[in-house]
Amino acid sequence: MGKTGYFDQVFINCPFDGEYRPIFEALVFAVHDCGFVARCALEVEDASQVRIDKIQSIIGACGLGIHDISRTELDESWQLPRFNMPLELGLFLGAKKYGTGEQRKKLALILDRAPFRYQKYCSDIAGQDIRSHGGDPVEGVKIVRDWLRNASAASGIVIPGGSVMVERYERFQRELPLMCDALRLDRDELIFNDFTTLCAEWLKVNSW
Repeated sequence: MGKTGYFDQVFINCPFDGEYRPIFEALVFAVHDCGFVARCALEVEDASQVRIDKIQSIIGACGLGIHDISRTELDESWQLPRFNMPLELGLFLGAKKYGTGEQRKKLALILDRAPFRYQKYCSDIAGQDIRSHGGDPVEGVKIVRDWLRNASAASGIVIPGGSVMVERYERFQRELPLMCDALRLDRDELIFNDFTTLCAEWLKVNSW
């Protein structure tokens, strides 16, 4: 879990609201269970740094990126679409296209909640291999597992199958409240760094 290499770090670009939280936690767990490190804009709160600069810095440090563009519908309050995720996907693809050295070797996984839905609002990425999780955290775990297995094929390390990883994730979720109680944390108030730390500690005890 202490890996900091370029291709060990996975940038997660997704919604951070409560409704999406179960899928977010599933993606983060799957990344760590595969032996990688999940990173996202929530990892640092620095009022002295412009948010887009922080995102660009994380993207630059990550050789891999997971981008969920499933939440581009109109915001209920403002009746405007949310384009943060497509924007960050564009930054990632731009770094791959126009960057130098390792930046040009970036690998991306693009997720949506339904097949071909993205063609209605983001037709420029037609032809990309977009995967659909159907709003199901279990499917998210399986998709991330398979993608990271292919991304790490050259290492020769065999990652447990998707069904096994789902079982591990469900067990982790059952044990998570007890872990929170032991550390005097509130399960419903976990921030990103709390959650990744708990993932790492659980995986130390429950390695595959």
